[in-house]
Amino acid sequence: MRALLVVNPSATTTSARTRDVLAHALASDLKLEVATTEYRGHARDLARRAAEDGNTGLVVALGGDGTVNEVVNGLLHAGPDPEHLPRLAVVPGGSTNVFARALGLPNDVVEATGALLDALREGTERTVGLGLAAGTPGTDDEAVPPRWFTFCAGFGFDAGVVGRVEQQRERGKRSTHALYVRQVMRQFLGEAHRRRGTITLERPGEEPLANLVMSIICNTAPWTYLGNRPVYASPRASFDTALDVLGFTKLSTATAGRHVTQLLTSTPERGPQGKHAVSLHDQTAFTLHSQAPLPFQMDGDHLGLRTSVTFTGVRRALRVIV
Repeated sequence: MRALLVVNPSATTTSARTRDVLAHALASDLKLEVATTEYRGHARDLARRAAEDGNTGLVVALGGDGTVNEVVNGLLHAGPDPEHLPRLAVVPGGSTNVFARALGLPNDVVEATGALLDALREGTERTVGLGLAAGTPGTDDEAVPPRWFTFCAGFGFDAGVVGRVEQQRERGKRSTHALYVRQVMRQFLGEAHRRRGTITLERPGEEPLANLVMSIICNTAPWTYLGNRPVYASPRASFDTALDVLGFTKLSTATAGRHVTQLLTSTPERGPQGKHAVSLHDQTAFTLHSQAPLPFQMDGDHLGLRTSVTFTGVRRALRVIV
């Protein structure tokens, strides 16, 4: 099989030695091409060319969730076609690696490489669903192009945290869980809409849900990890269903503390709930509107401010080696 290995050398736990070991291992079973990313969006461009050339059967992403997101968007540039597009394989090289771990892969590069080689030899794979977000027709954001996400998107508070973390990383700070915790506190103290939200969720044939402070959209569970601890915002979310949504209508000090505690103690059976929590399961299509521009993120990548985003849950979008 002809394969492309896409390497992000800037990913948190990726090194030249990691790349070389992985490439050597893969080259024993595959006709391998190795490409190192050089700019933001390069992984997407490389994967798109692999999807269009008709000769590549597998694209392997070595990097974090951002690298995986770019590769997925390159593969699906012309839309889902699981039977004919190259398959995707992931080797975790970032700080959190939510997508890879949600697939059941080890978080260690060496162990993940061994698991990948075993899966290739045994021919094991699965077809996963993905989320698609786009600008909403008739709004100021209608020109925003569609973009796929693999495990989550966020509109409001959590996206603001992601933006703050990215700013710190641009200043040379390492992406650590302590860094995220500090930015959560700063975002909370500076959040202008935490007592009365500006977001309205609209679904076909249903009454709108108004006054949301933040919305987390999950394509799988867990939502994220704190070290080795999985955090379940929407425990029923799955690669086999459409999208789940968790929203909060209030983030006062008391309610925020309660929801944080619920997230930290969440399990595959129980996530945040209560008077100010809104949970929706297996949603195929919905739109989030905000009265004020709010930060937006997908797969941990801050995408700026938006006032409206339309979401689609697409089942059986891409084949993945597991």
